[in-house]
Parts: sequence; C-alpha cells; structure tokens
Amino acid sequence: MLRLIVCLISICLISVWAKLHAQAPVSSRPATGSESSPSSTPSSGSADSGSSKILGKELPFLDLGNEIATWDGKVWNINNNRIFRARLEKYLNAPEETDAHSRAYQDLIARIIHLMSPQNISSRTLDEAWSLLPKAASYDIDANLCQTLASAIYSVWLAQDERARLQNANAALRKEQETLQHNAEIANMTRLDENNNAPRNPIAAAEWQKEREANRQIRLNPILARLAEIEATLKANQLKRDLTELQAKTEFQTLIIQFFLQRRFQHVIIANHFYRTIFGDGDTQIKFDEKTKEFFAGLGGLPPTLNVLDSLANEAIRDVREGIEAFRFLLEKGELASAAQRIAETFAIGEYLPEVRTLERDLKRRVLEFTQKSNQLLSALEVKDYTLAEDLVMQLESLAKDFDGSKPRAAIETAQTVAALHLAKARNAAVSGDRETLEAELKAATEIWPRNPALAEVSSAIFSQADVQQQALVDLDRLFSQKNYRQIYEDKVRFIAATALFPERQAKLMEILGKMQQVEGLIIRASEIAKRGDYAGAWENLEQAYKKFPDDPKLNQLRADYTTQAAEFVRHLRWAEEQEQRNQLGSSLALYLKTQQLYPPSELAREGVERLIKKIWPHVEASSVQR
Repeated sequence: MLRLIVCLISICLISVWAKLHAQAPVSSRPATGSESSPSSTPSSGSADSGSSKILGKELPFLDLGNEIATWDGKVWNINNNRIFRARLEKYLNAPEETDAHSRAYQDLIARIIHLMSPQNISSRTLDEAWSLLPKAASYDIDANLCQTLASAIYSVWLAQDERARLQNANAALRKEQETLQHNAEIANMTRLDENNNAPRNPIAAAEWQKEREANRQIRLNPILARLAEIEATLKANQLKRDLTELQAKTEFQTLIIQFFLQRRFQHVIIANHFYRTIFGDGDTQIKFDEKTKEFFAGLGGLPPTLNVLDSLANEAIRDVREGIEAFRFLLEKGELASAAQRIAETFAIGEYLPEVRTLERDLKRRVLEFTQKSNQLLSALEVKDYTLAEDLVMQLESLAKDFDGSKPRAAIETAQTVAALHLAKARNAAVSGDRETLEAELKAATEIWPRNPALAEVSSAIFSQADVQQQALVDLDRLFSQKNYRQIYEDKVRFIAATALFPERQAKLMEILGKMQQVEGLIIRASEIAKRGDYAGAWENLEQAYKKFPDDPKLNQLRADYTTQAAEFVRHLRWAEEQEQRNQLGSSLALYLKTQQLYPPSELAREGVERLIKKIWPHVEASSVQR
C-alpha cells in the first residue's frame, strides 16, 4: 500500500517534469519489443478516475501488472522515464553525506522529533523544538522547509492570540449587554405613583398617556439600538473566531500535505507533532475539498486524516531502511539487476531520508554501470539498433547473473528474422525484375532494421544482376521519398555517378550531400568537444543539426548519448523552452539564465535570453540584464 501511494505521488511529480521537458509518452513510441514498451495501455481504472481531479489534472492510475501509469490523459512507464533516470544517475554518482555538516543536521532533526514526541511534550520542549527549526533550516539539504514550518507555527500562534482578543472583547460586550438589558427593563416599568397622577378627564387622560409613552420610547430607543449593535458585533466576532481557527488549521494541514507530496517524511512527522500540540482539540481531519479527500481515501479506503499521513510517513521510513538493507545484501550476492531495482525504488520513495543520503558512493557506483548499460539498451531498442542491443545484452548478462535477457533477445531475434525474410523477398524480386516488389521489400527491411549489415550485401548482389545506373536511380528516388538522407550520404559515390546525366536529380543530390556534410562536420566537432569532457557543448552542436535533420539515426544516437551526459543542462534548457512556448516569460528567462550559469558558452541559452529580453524590455540591452 505504501509503495502504491508513493509511486502515485512520484508519478505526478515526474510526469510534470517530463511534460516540461517534452518527454514522449509510452503510448506514442514505436513498438520495438523492448521490455520497457508495453503491449497495451491500461483500460480499466483510467475511466474510473477520469471524473476526479487533483492539482487540476485527472487522478493518476497505476497498473501494477506492467508498471504503466496514466495521468492527465497520458501513459507513462515508471521505469523508463528520462527525468527519473537522470536523477537516479546523479544520485548514484553523488558522494555519501556522512560529513560533520550532514550529521549535525540529522542530529537536529532527531532532537526535534524527540522533543515533540507525546511522552516528552511540554511547554518547555515545545519552545525548544520551535527554536531549533531555524537552525535546521540553515542546512542546504533542508531547503528551508523547517523555516517554513516555523513560520507556519508562528502564524498559528498569532491567530490564537487574535482569537483570545476576540474572546475578551466578547466578554466585555456581554457585560455591557446585561447592563443595557437591565436599564431597558427599568425604563419599561410603569410606576404606580405615576398612574395615580393621571387626569380624571378621559380626553386629558388619553393625551397624558400618549405623552408618557412618547417619553418612555425616547428613553428606551437608544438602549435598544445599542443592544442590537452589541448582538451583531458578538455574532461577527464569533464568526471571525471560527474562521480564524479554520484558516489556521487548513494552512497548517496544507503544509503537512506538501511535505508528504515532497517525500519529506521526517518533516511530516515533526509537523504532525506540532499540529497535535498547538491544536489540542484532537481534530485531525483534512480540511480539503471532496475530490482531494476522495483521492486519499481511494488509496485502499484510508480516511483522509493527518494520523494516516503520520503512519504512512513512519512506514515509508521503515520501508526505505529495509530497502537499503536488501540493496546491500543483493550487492554481496552479485545480483546487480535486483540491486538496481531496489535502489531505484528506495530512491523514489525516500530520496531525502538519511539512510539513502548516507549510502556509500562505492556501493552505488557498482550498480551505475549496469544502470547506464540498461538505459543504453532501451535507447538502442528504441532506435532499432539491434546490433548494439545484442552486444549490450551480452554485457549485461556478464555483469549481473540475475539479469533476464529473454525479452530483449526475443525482440532482437524477431526483428532480425523478419528483416531477413524481407531481404530474401527482395532478392527474388530482383531476379524476376519486379521493381515495385523489390522497392517495397527493401523499404520494409530498412524500416525494421535500419542498420542491418546485410542490407549492403543484398544491394550489391541486386546491382550485379541489373543495370547499375537504373537501380541506383530507383534507390535514390526511394531514399528521397523516405527522407533517408543518411543512407544517401553513405552511398554518395554510386548516386553521384548515377545522376551524372540527370541535372535535376543531381542538383537535389548535391543539396542533400551539402547539408549532410554540415551534419557530419557538426558530429565530428561534437565528438572532439566531448573528448574534452564538454558534453553540454557537444550536445548543443548536435541540437542545431537535429532541428534540420530530426530523422538522422546516427545524429539521434549520438545526441541521445550526450543528452544523458549533460542531463542537467538539457533539462533546464528544455524547461526554459517549454515555459517560453507557454508564454511564461519571467519563468523562461530565469531558466535560460540558470542554463547559462550551468554552461556559460551556450548559444541556445544566450539566444533565448536575448529573445525574451526583447519581448519583456524592448528598449533594454540584453547584456545589461545578464550582468
């Protein structure tokens, strides 16, 4: 249950990040047969959750059978997400946080939890724990969350002081109300001696009674008006007291929910302890709208209370501790595949818990190579590079004795077999002179396995049996229609000779070869830049070529490799572009500037800054703003 809840929360956050970085959903990928690509999308569950909303989006649905999640109308594979893979690799390369600075922070957090535990709580421990929150917030890992909590507690105390002042004011008003009611009773009384003074004449007696009633109303009206004002003020003050308490509770609960969604489980426990102490009425029901309550209640029928969040946070801490122990054991047994899965799950649940942060880097690095090759295998299967994929499967099997290569091997062997059948049909069509079938079969074989070494062999055999020039022209037209400029460039000598007598085709061929020469130059330049360790610069060079030739397989493969190496730079740049497209100019400009900080020579970041500055401040120089 805990893994389901945290996975759904992680999916929400990761999906938002992925959408900001233009991550393609699983359902839009070509079927490559990789183990990460589902054969079908979940149909049950998504419809049920379609009527509920959270964060303005449809509620997420997780299919535990194939680890596919749906959210906001998109389908995601939780194990094959670019942003999550980048964050995990960054963590696996990060040093363990066992220095004195990190230990001091954890000691502070443990001290606060100890002071606020039910068996230790008192006014003294409450004040001491609150005074420690700003100290904990001074550490980078805390991200000022403890300061936010301290501010929320202070706001509650101010609200309670306001309620006390309103209560005192109401007491004074009630006292005045009692006095006025007594005066009204006295003013309304009729004295016997006054009745004895009434005139004997009926007409005079009536006039005398009328005058006496008018005098009584003059004395009574101010008292009644003041009583009405006091009653209205008492009701307004009572309403204000109730709203103040409700608002304080709602804001505090919102902060606790935020901590839980951020997987800051230690902060959830601390905030819950403070909440129970400050609001001593025992009310822990979440003051949210019905849709949000249904979201939490739908996770196994749990009631939407802070006690549930507290228990889930404690369970998450225990589960993370158990996951780290399992990870260590699997490493000792050499089962890297299972160890990589356990550390990924544990990282997704408790990224900020001390058990995860203090894990030794040497142990994490042992699964890093396996993780990188696994991600490379997914990329190879996605771009249909089955030669590389087959080599990676063998490497992974040698690295981890528990790696299951049956699924990728099945995908590779199936693609190779189908491609071989199409090539065999192409040979038969060439012998029989069926050009239409020949082109169709070669096209089908190329689409299934673009980098098949047998394609060149079959082409040579076909050209030896037919007119070389005519066959080259047919192939050239086919490649033109497919926009397969890479294949044209690699076989440029044959096509240049074939188009010697056809000026129009020759001009088109020269134009494509010129552009491909530029692409090759950028690839060579990017490779040289990457050799210096400048992966961000290498990626940016390839990105310029990618905008012109997005279908070039060699360019895509190298660009994918550099994307992984410069993940943080690419992530910020994509985020900035997404914000710019959504007309969020301020956020986009900040992200472009952040990208420049990560990689100052970036041309794309500089152009983005200049472009946005012209939109925001048309008369301000871009250089002055950047400074």
